[in-house]
Amino acid sequence: MQKINEKEEVYLRTNQQEKFIEQYCLSGNATKAAEVAGYAHPKQRGHELKNRYGSEIEERTKKMIMDCVPGALTQLRTLSEGAESESVRLGAVKDILDRAGLKPTEKVQTEISHVETASTDELKRELEALTGSSSISEIPELVN
Repeated sequence: MQKINEKEEVYLRTNQQEKFIEQYCLSGNATKAAEVAGYAHPKQRGHELKNRYGSEIEERTKKMIMDCVPGALTQLRTLSEGAESESVRLGAVKDILDRAGLKPTEKVQTEISHVETASTDELKRELEALTGSSSISEIPELVN
């Protein structure tokens, strides 16, 4: 490996190292990537190289994902316009709208208990029916 810039400490990688990084990004398997790149003891070397080039692997993987976005959007659009299944078309349309920031607001169902809508007199009658007492001061004794 040769340093090409003193200030930035950028290194040239060997073809074998480049092949490892490329294969790891494609397979996600360090041992296989080291084997394809031609390393002896691929299990050990794959682990070492994965750790050594982790940030480069992450950067390249993100770029590979971003490179797939236009094709994925084309597929999504094709599904939304021409899928035979209505549920597939609907799902594709929802995905497109969601990705455009147009996700519908989620409905939250709030249940109001009868206690919140009952009058004080109604609650007192219910309490008396449950406890057998009409006096609120007697309730702590009934609970114990």
